[in-house]
Amino acid sequence: MLKLFSKDFWSVTARLILRNKIVILVGIIVATFMLAQKWENMRFTYTEANLLPDDHEVNMVYNNFLKTFGEEGNLVILGVKDSTLFTVEKLNAWNKLSHSFKENEAVETVISLRDLQKLVKDTKNEKFELEPFIIDSIISISQIETLQNELFEQYPFYDNFLFNKKTKTIRTAIYLKKDIVNTSARKDFVINVLEPKIEAFESKNNLDVRVSGMPYIRTLNAQLIVDEIGWFVAVALLVTSLIFFLFFRSFRATFISLIVVCIGVMWTLGIIGLMNYEITVLTALIPPLIIVIGIPNCIFLINKYQHEVKLHGNKVKSLQRVITKIGNATLMTNVTTASGFATFILTESKLLKEFGIVASLSILAIFMLCLLIIPIIYTFLPYPKDRHLEHLNKRWIGGFVNWMEHMVKDRRIAIYFTSVILLAVSIIGIYQIKISGSLIEDMPQKSDFVNDIRFFEEEFSGIMPLEIMVDTKRKKGVMKLSTLKRMDELEGLINEIPELSKPVSVVGLVKYSKQAYYNGNTKFYQLPTSQENNFILSYAKNSSSNLDLLKNFVDSTGQYARITTFMKDIGTDKMERIEENLQAKIDKVLPEERYDVTMTGKALVFQKGTKYLVKNLAISLSLAIFLISLFMAYMFRSGRMILISLIPNLLPLLVTAGLMGYLGVPIKPSTILVFSIAFGISVDDTIHFLAKYRQELQANNWKIKVSVYGALRETGVSMFYTSIVLFFGFSVFTISSFGGTVALGALVSATLLFAMLSNLLLLPSLLLSLERSIANKEVLREPSINIIPEEDE
Repeated sequence: MLKLFSKDFWSVTARLILRNKIVILVGIIVATFMLAQKWENMRFTYTEANLLPDDHEVNMVYNNFLKTFGEEGNLVILGVKDSTLFTVEKLNAWNKLSHSFKENEAVETVISLRDLQKLVKDTKNEKFELEPFIIDSIISISQIETLQNELFEQYPFYDNFLFNKKTKTIRTAIYLKKDIVNTSARKDFVINVLEPKIEAFESKNNLDVRVSGMPYIRTLNAQLIVDEIGWFVAVALLVTSLIFFLFFRSFRATFISLIVVCIGVMWTLGIIGLMNYEITVLTALIPPLIIVIGIPNCIFLINKYQHEVKLHGNKVKSLQRVITKIGNATLMTNVTTASGFATFILTESKLLKEFGIVASLSILAIFMLCLLIIPIIYTFLPYPKDRHLEHLNKRWIGGFVNWMEHMVKDRRIAIYFTSVILLAVSIIGIYQIKISGSLIEDMPQKSDFVNDIRFFEEEFSGIMPLEIMVDTKRKKGVMKLSTLKRMDELEGLINEIPELSKPVSVVGLVKYSKQAYYNGNTKFYQLPTSQENNFILSYAKNSSSNLDLLKNFVDSTGQYARITTFMKDIGTDKMERIEENLQAKIDKVLPEERYDVTMTGKALVFQKGTKYLVKNLAISLSLAIFLISLFMAYMFRSGRMILISLIPNLLPLLVTAGLMGYLGVPIKPSTILVFSIAFGISVDDTIHFLAKYRQELQANNWKIKVSVYGALRETGVSMFYTSIVLFFGFSVFTISSFGGTVALGALVSATLLFAMLSNLLLLPSLLLSLERSIANKEVLREPSINIIPEEDE
């Protein structure tokens, strides 16, 4: 029986591949066709990324709130800040636009200026009635002036909800049906109904309409993600194939590589469909990632084939050696890269878990495709021409190789000194890293919808809902005057926090009822006294319309109340401080022995999710290091070799983390991925170098110096090639309009560049410095994974 991954194993594998090439090609075509059928299962996410596990306390509190009051993220808001709006023609047009949305089946209700109603006292029937501010339409400027005076001066209940009386900004609230908020119907409404109507209104009335709200933001953000997938794949193919062609000077080799990675992308999309996963901001990155990671595989395999053909001219023998000699090392490098991604599977975050599963499976798939397709295609092609083999002379890079040898041989102390200085400076930088839970920081900063978010933050203090749910522990406990007074006191404290908007709750409605009881007198906009309460409540009980208003603030049992405020996008640090400050006030005003009070909402869930991911960063990175250490131990059976292999790859991570601190790049969901991904990829260079180093040891009777320099000359060029491809490949992500994707691309590119230099300079220096400790055959005895030595060439 063959020993797994031994020399005989790879020899048999090579024979099977080359002798069954038609069957294998047909199998790949069939598999590709079947996976393509699964593309129809792919769907683009209609919910924002929930970074927390389903059973996390924060999620459970949020779901409990949704169960009591329903979906909270169903509000779309339109706003206009323009003095010319207050003309008869334009204000009627604005009201008509707002009213037109009511007809759509996706809309639950619309509240605009035309829908605002006065709460008035009907003394005869001892109840409150609702009367509209605007009946049908506006017919005169004097009517507008009266409306402005009433709204802005006499009815504080509506202030900061549909208008800002200081800046005269007007807005309309569109509440979507709660059951369509997380479905494709939401997208259809926003793209096919909302946007066309607003564009038509703007062009006709020469007004700039601002649009925001979670359903709108999520729809446009998701649409941009979809649009960028194709763009990323195209640019990644262009950049990597261009670099590939510059190295190999062969259209044939470039075309073969493009075929392989394109099939790899098709398989990746098929895997997503097969798993019934959604396309998220993370899984959207995988297709271009597969191109970037697949091209280096092609470089190693095609480079080896051309090297062998030039050496002895036997095509079949060359292809067999490609599989037997490069297959094992390429397998190990792809396994370590996949391991870097696979560590995300062990987190409890659904978003990261799906990303880890698809990425790791796709990386193993692209390895298999490279190993099968490239040798098989070359069996059908003629010998490479002389001009295709010119790059093997490596004359243009000879100076770089000589410089590396010189540094390792004569400047080893300088390399160590530089490494220690970089380490110290990086550690200082790491302590300056901040954590960011900003919702819009990673969104396209130049997009209209992000500018609109900032507009509403400035005019109405934010659009991210923060909900406070008050459980009075008894039915109808909300309407007790003592509870209302405590809630009013809490609202007063919330008003003192500049990052939060004016809170909305049943308290405002009760104050409005008292104002109505006193015939609309503004000075009576306050909670009733215990004596007044009985009269006002008797009016409220007789008012069916009042119950409709109440249901948004109080549950059907009267036990639970909600206080809704909106938070500016302020980042994790400030949000945490506000949360702590608010919690202290809640504990004081609504003591826990009488009330159960919970804070939740999209703002808080996102902030907690970011903190959760930061904790998982250390776990996933530690797992990646542990798994890759196991591979090293399996290959070399030496503790010192594990240490030597890890040091050159951990240093670049620390340098990148230090750079993040100095450049002010925060730890956030997007940048958290950098470290595990970069470590999994950068360790590939180490494996290639150590694999060649071991071959050199066996060929040179365990002479360390000769073996190190031989490995450096042989693998230095390939490591340089692949690192350049990876550097520019990941740099493709910097063209994204999403800040998180830009940061991911730039940081991984920088890390891989540091890793290349570290593996070409620091790794051989460590091997030479520790030569006495590692030069004996006992330490480097034959491993169970046999790295096949090169024959004399």
